[in-house]
Amino acid sequence: MSRRVVGITLDNLDQLPKQCRRCVFWELAPHIREQAEDFGQTELEKEAWVSGVLLEWGSCGRIVMVGDVPAGYVLYAPPAAVPRAAAFPTSPVSADAVLLTALWVLPEFGGSGLARMLVQAVAKDLIRRGVKAVEAFGDARPDETSSCVVPAAFLQQVGFKTVRPHPRWPRLRLELRTALTWKEDVEAALERLLGSVTIAAVEPSLHPT
Repeated sequence: MSRRVVGITLDNLDQLPKQCRRCVFWELAPHIREQAEDFGQTELEKEAWVSGVLLEWGSCGRIVMVGDVPAGYVLYAPPAAVPRAAAFPTSPVSADAVLLTALWVLPEFGGSGLARMLVQAVAKDLIRRGVKAVEAFGDARPDETSSCVVPAAFLQQVGFKTVRPHPRWPRLRLELRTALTWKEDVEAALERLLGSVTIAAVEPSLHPT
């Protein structure tokens, strides 16, 4: 079955899983998020966030399609556009980096490499836009509580390195500076950057809180 990655737009935002479509963990500051949840406006807030980032910065997410099924997605944006980032003890994100926030793959597609495919798509987009690195807050103990944070172990498996350790919320970084200097085209550069990584059988999953 064919697999392809497409950009997230307002037209396909509803292809995100329902719990993710309603989740504004990253998009709103904690106290505003609580208010939006109380008033049942999280879907509108999610749409407004995506719309604002698209207008002010450009593409901020990808959906991986398996045939006609949206099997997973990833979101990323400049740190200033992600209110939740400031709440992490390992913040701030480096000034030269874009922040990867959410990455989710349907359980039935776990272990099929789709999460790695999404990371590659993010790297390809950011390289073309001249970004030096992508960073992410990882969850070092993802089994303890439900979380909207990508497991730190997965981020390490796809090439991220810890730049600020923490027992629960380390900040990790995927350096793109070297890729920018390679003479090969973008596809070859990505293969060199990420192609040798072996992904564990368990793909990351997202459980909005």
